[in-house]
Amino acid sequence: MTVALSSQPAALPLRDAVLSFITEKAWLDLACELIPAGQPEAENPLDPDLPGGKEEGIALLLADKLTALGFTVDLKARTPHRLNVIADLPGETEGPSLILNDHLDTYPAGDWAAWTMTGGHPFRPTRHGDLLYARGTSDTRGNLACTLLAVEAIRAAGVRLKGTLKCVYTADEEKNGPDGSIFLLDECGLAADYTIVCEPTAWTAPDGGWGMGIAIANCGNFLVEVETSGIKTHLWRPDTGINAITKMMELLPQLEKMSFAHTPAPHAGGTPPMVTVLRIAGGVPREMQFTPDSCKAVLGVVGILPGMTRDSVMADINRVIAGALAADPTLKAEARPFPGALFVDGTGEQEADAEPVRSLRKAYGEVLSGEPKLYRKNAFNDTIRFSEHGFKAVTFGPGEDGWAPVNESIHIGKAVAATRILALTVMDLLGVEE
Repeated sequence: MTVALSSQPAALPLRDAVLSFITEKAWLDLACELIPAGQPEAENPLDPDLPGGKEEGIALLLADKLTALGFTVDLKARTPHRLNVIADLPGETEGPSLILNDHLDTYPAGDWAAWTMTGGHPFRPTRHGDLLYARGTSDTRGNLACTLLAVEAIRAAGVRLKGTLKCVYTADEEKNGPDGSIFLLDECGLAADYTIVCEPTAWTAPDGGWGMGIAIANCGNFLVEVETSGIKTHLWRPDTGINAITKMMELLPQLEKMSFAHTPAPHAGGTPPMVTVLRIAGGVPREMQFTPDSCKAVLGVVGILPGMTRDSVMADINRVIAGALAADPTLKAEARPFPGALFVDGTGEQEADAEPVRSLRKAYGEVLSGEPKLYRKNAFNDTIRFSEHGFKAVTFGPGEDGWAPVNESIHIGKAVAATRILALTVMDLLGVEE
């Protein structure tokens, strides 16, 4: 990427020069370069008991691009090959500081043959109509391209920002692991007044209308392991034993229907606090002659709201199990936090009329007209970690606020609009030196 950092075209005011730089072709070219970079090494499964990804390839590419744009770039790693990018563009005068954030890892692509929209290659960006398909388009390399193109447009137009702009691209977000934002905030002293995390907040109406929300808060999540125990017996005499898998099958519907103690939030998440089953395992290889005496399931607790804690979630789950034990004397079951899983709190809500929401709303109205929807995002992202450290942090981006296991895509028109909104937001929030 080569960008002239001279003053803006004489015939165009600054804002118009910035907006005119952000074209469909510019976004597509950049997104198609970023999406496959360092893949599939950057795949990062949520499973705490599986190895994480390696974000080095995409991090080095971004470091080069940001250096060319005049940023001072620092690469930070807690673990080899898991680089975080911190790029700093000091302001011209005293002013606020803003982080544009995105993450470098993606969730795994799964079965490549299922990627019918990309010819069986999940990291081959492929356009069909208004959509660009590939793993990482919506979550979140396509959103990352918006942040980088917005900065590129600002620099190309010769905009001199009063405040300090930081582009921070993190490792280990998909796993909510210790090598990304947690490391930067807890050990590297990363700081700023405001943060905009460019992750999916877009929506599409049944009539085809679309827009993007601003997630002013996030729900939390937690992983819990449940184990049932039985009595092993021979395949030919199942009546003489207690099948642990059967007992798990009887218990799981009760856990899926359970409710959690919580205080409703002003902006609710997409789902209430609830349980979903992520894994189940029972039986032992080379013992198919016998019924299983142990079965384990991993539960995801999602929709966690402020005030809910690790202890309160475990107490609610144990309450349901205690009821099941009382109703069935042959059931033996216990629950425990899944090893290595972190409890993620739900966050408080950012104010609609305070920064950075105010500048985002203003820019949204300028680009798309109307008001963006303000809501609580159900998913984990780094906004949560910034909020926990006292940053005024929100989420905004053109990816669809839903997660496709295969044939992931992003709407190209939304991406271009989001890039323009981000560029104007940076200028308004940080101020422009005349």
